[in-house]
Amino acid sequence: MIAKTRILLYVDNVQTISEFWQTNLKAQVVENLELPEKFVGTVLQLSPTTELALFPKEFIRKYSPEVLDNLPSLMLFVDNFEQLHAQLPNTGVIMADNDIATFNFSDPEGNYFVIAKNS
Repeated sequence: MIAKTRILLYVDNVQTISEFWQTNLKAQVVENLELPEKFVGTVLQLSPTTELALFPKEFIRKYSPEVLDNLPSLMLFVDNFEQLHAQLPNTGVIMADNDIATFNFSDPEGNYFVIAKNS
């Protein structure tokens, strides 16, 4: 049984993207990662079982270039669907995806994510 999921996201500016998730989706910083050569990453808790780990692209390019272009497609199920659609910047139109209401949004670096209405 999987107890927790941590999704790795490679970004240009860890601080900016961390603040975006904290401000707009109420994520909480659970760990700051001290990486080699003074690089820093951040782990955000999205829910009790889901974390988002932000790593600088420059660090990944140097230490793990084979995964740099791996981009996750994330669909996040929420109870406050309509509120988030009104609140988040850069939202798309609400659509039905297999009878599930969804919309997309982008972070300040243009990474896209999907919000789905929790049923």
